[in-house]
Amino acid sequence: MRSTDAFSNYTERLRKFIARHSSPTDGASSDSDFNELALELFARQLENVPPFRELCRAKNISQVTHWKQIPAVPTTAFKEYEMTSLASEERSAVFHSSGTTEQRPSRHFHSADSLAIYEASLLPWFQKNFLGDHEDLLENETVNATEKFGFIILTPPPTLAPNSSLVHMFETVRRELGSRDSFFGGQLDNNGAWTLDIEQVLFGIRKSMCANRPIAIVGTAFSFVHLLDHFEAKNMRYRLAEGSRVLETGGYKGRSRVLPKPELHALITKHLGISTSHIFCEYGMSELSSQAYDAPLAHSRSFKFPAWARVQIISPETGLEVGEGETGLIRIYDLANVRSVMAIQTEDLGIRRGDALELIGRSAVVEPRGCSLMST
Repeated sequence: MRSTDAFSNYTERLRKFIARHSSPTDGASSDSDFNELALELFARQLENVPPFRELCRAKNISQVTHWKQIPAVPTTAFKEYEMTSLASEERSAVFHSSGTTEQRPSRHFHSADSLAIYEASLLPWFQKNFLGDHEDLLENETVNATEKFGFIILTPPPTLAPNSSLVHMFETVRRELGSRDSFFGGQLDNNGAWTLDIEQVLFGIRKSMCANRPIAIVGTAFSFVHLLDHFEAKNMRYRLAEGSRVLETGGYKGRSRVLPKPELHALITKHLGISTSHIFCEYGMSELSSQAYDAPLAHSRSFKFPAWARVQIISPETGLEVGEGETGLIRIYDLANVRSVMAIQTEDLGIRRGDALELIGRSAVVEPRGCSLMST
């Protein structure tokens, strides 16, 4: 039996679950529905992902009754092992973690089928959280493509960055939700580092302003710093059309000066005329197939995953889930991670905010230590 056949029934049920919880009238998914899918996926991954099977065997785990009992795999395992159920001939793409060139990247393998699930997870949650008030426009099949959002993407295109999950995410959004004049404004320098074609980005901004069309500018935090530093040096300020918005994501990784998020957002408002209510943040990683988006709180911003993912905040000392308002390591259970492993132990710190999280940043101990970080 092909490995794809082992997951086909689960994939069909997951698609229905995503569709059910992506409609405008969706309600909170019950834990029992999520649990049923999680247990099915655990059984299939236990059988078909050899490194995960070895981890469970070492912990003497062969059955679980609740998704919280599923052992979580540290992101570092994606560097050392082929954490996948896909045979070599089935792999059509591989996403690498970002970082310095000296670091060994994580590898998340995909097939055409698993990429289709990745996109099925991505699009409705992106549309709901980022495009928001423009959902009706995008769902209208009669709308002219030139009337859709124009996306200015501050990364290289997929042809230059084929191993970036973020670039694949933006390409999917451009293809499915963007206008025909959406474009990638990033390039690669001689060392392979991401740079910006400032003139192309400025042309896109000015074109939208002349047409009084809202646009979406999306990219990494360090790309926004490069763009805003250019604006600051040239004393340039714009006021984009009403409804324009920004999505920034990712860390700096030594590719620009580091700005606290409030300072970065203040500069976006200053130079692009976009209010903080239309500046969004995304939290994702190459080892996941679903993303979280933020919403303003009284004194912070909290990230929330879709109904087909769950998040826990785990104490690094005890390996147990912390209480409300307490800090720990972020653990994510992603049902859309069909062909790898669903339970991911990150190296990021967060604060538990109900069913959401407030992101703090990378843990000082970047390599999770001890078995307590992989199971509860």
